Amino acid sequence: MKNVLVALSLFVGLFVHADEGMWFLMFIDRLNQRDMEKMGLQLTSEEIYSINNSSLKDAIVQFNGGCTAELVSDQGLVLTNHHCGYSAIAELSTPENDYLTNGYWADSKKDEMKPNSLYVRFFVRMDDVSQRILDKVNDEMTEDERNAAIKEETKKIEDENSENGKYVVSVRSFFQGNEYYYFVYQDYTDVRLVGTPPASVGKFGGDTDNWEWPRHTGDFSMFRIYADREGNPADYSEENVPLKPKHHLPVNIQGVEQDDFAMILGYPGRTNRWLPAGGIDQNVKFAYPAWVEASKEAMDVLKEYMDKDNGVRLNYASKYAGIANYWKNRQGMIDALTKFKTAETKAKNERKFNKWGNKKKNANYSDVIKDINGYYALTNDKARHDNYLRMIFRGSKFATSSRGLGAQLAKYAASDEEQRAAVKPRLGDMIKGFIASTHIPLEKQMLFEMIDLYAQKANYELPASISNVNDLKAHVSAVFELSILTDETRMLSFLEVPNGELLENDPLMLLSDEFIAHYYASTDEIDAAKDKYDRAYRMLVEGMRKSKLSPVKYPDANSTLRLSYGKVSALPSDPKNDAKENYYTTLKGTVKKYVPNDAEFDLPKGLIELYEKKDFGPYADKEGHMPVNFLTNNDITGGNSGSPVLNGNGELIGLAFDGNIEAMAGDVIFDKKLQKTINVDIRYVLFLIDKYAGANHIVEEMTVIK
Repeated sequence: MKNVLVALSLFVGLFVHADEGMWFLMFIDRLNQRDMEKMGLQLTSEEIYSINNSSLKDAIVQFNGGCTAELVSDQGLVLTNHHCGYSAIAELSTPENDYLTNGYWADSKKDEMKPNSLYVRFFVRMDDVSQRILDKVNDEMTEDERNAAIKEETKKIEDENSENGKYVVSVRSFFQGNEYYYFVYQDYTDVRLVGTPPASVGKFGGDTDNWEWPRHTGDFSMFRIYADREGNPADYSEENVPLKPKHHLPVNIQGVEQDDFAMILGYPGRTNRWLPAGGIDQNVKFAYPAWVEASKEAMDVLKEYMDKDNGVRLNYASKYAGIANYWKNRQGMIDALTKFKTAETKAKNERKFNKWGNKKKNANYSDVIKDINGYYALTNDKARHDNYLRMIFRGSKFATSSRGLGAQLAKYAASDEEQRAAVKPRLGDMIKGFIASTHIPLEKQMLFEMIDLYAQKANYELPASISNVNDLKAHVSAVFELSILTDETRMLSFLEVPNGELLENDPLMLLSDEFIAHYYASTDEIDAAKDKYDRAYRMLVEGMRKSKLSPVKYPDANSTLRLSYGKVSALPSDPKNDAKENYYTTLKGTVKKYVPNDAEFDLPKGLIELYEKKDFGPYADKEGHMPVNFLTNNDITGGNSGSPVLNGNGELIGLAFDGNIEAMAGDVIFDKKLQKTINVDIRYVLFLIDKYAGANHIVEEMTVIK
């Protein structure tokens, strides 16, 4: 309790703008409740987060480890973004039944489809274990010793709270290792596709409109969670039943107005608001440019083959979308951080910190900035190298063979006959599935192009196997021809006669092992600098909080459940937006962007017909327009995709799905004037389900407030 009070004392009195911050639910009552009530919140903190009673947190799930989703019915119905369900929808699609392109709505529960791998994670509770963990470390420890002690205590805490494996428990570090909290979760793995709009709606605007406003995208999809008859998690079975959740969100179709209260709960992935100036400079000048260039190269290879073959397009659609998203994100970060001179602002504040740290009473902090900057100066070139190399792993399935399918085969070869017999059918299915979803000519060219770019641009020591290769293209081609991992027959034959030595000397396994080892390779000089850096960064955050010099008062996002709050908020008027006010868009603007047969701006004929008839049902606004997207000033980041946007009564008014390009530096610094969250209006979601798709039975499941 003492540590909690200390943490709270650092928050209280240092409050920033209400729209900034991603807050722990357990501190809502003390830190945010009164401020939120002034803005329009009608709920108590207990109705938002309760351990013993149902609350809002019971309706929010992490979706497949990377997005957020929410329960919207008492039958386990889950709503998230289209781009969050994208890989599952693509997996279930075939050229004959292309649900990704054409959309899909299950007529009944028996028509709901189970992807191979999809899960949701419920948040059960959290608690502060800072004092317990920090009591195990001291200033005399090296960073390795410190990390070992923390790891040991973390394991004990996780074991104590898992209830013999019933729950997933995660102890997480906050404020760069100055505080620790544990989180208890429960996972459900039987999650089935209920419905999705066609990609021309769910991905309308494509890469062109990504991170841009005004937006006109119906970015949503729906799934259902199944459980055993007692409501417990269970593997897929026809005997499973829809989950009856502790809480589901009512859906409010009364509409939004400017300055309405807006609250978002979700799982933001990663922010770096405490990142030092040297880290920002390293990203902008070394790491991100390499990422952007390599991403574009990977996208070009993917697009070349996807445009030729519909089956290839479906198999690689999710990978292309993911790379394209980060390509634009990283370029936007470079532009925004450069434009707003974010590193210079941070450096100025760090000079103030240095003066504070050089006072006699603060002597422990005197070398903090020096050690941080020394590490970045030493690793700038490595950061560029690592990002070119990282994109080889992201672009090519085979670059990580030794950690994926190859590792499974190696384990199989090392097992006894009984163990092999038990896993052989599963491995056979895995091999067939891998080859069926893999286009070898694409993969061969991808690996060549990625390695070629890396070798030319990394400006750093290369892996030995490629440093003296005269004909890289021929080398990569030979690797593919000789590897058993590129051929289904060879891999299935390996299951019949496993040979560990053969696999150890497989050219793709050797390449993968070498490249991964090279990525993680270091030097004694870098290791020593990293040891100093880790300690210095932790002390920087501690000192910034103690000195009150930092404008940031909350922990960075790290995929744990957070709450952000603000208001429906407009940008300055924009001639590209046909709406009356520039905080929302309508279907009129969508149709205006329509380009027949265009990959990004095509629209289904049925949707255009509904627009021409103005047949919007009960979902139109007061002036008869069909709302599509709207803006709020909530603080979100990647991982918040699919998060519910709630009004003051905890009712669903939209889904968060994007941010604006002008505030792309938001992961590092929050700009209260520019930063916006782009949301799908829940009225557009219900209109598409009901009027366009004719799936009114889905709407009838929900608690709709008119």
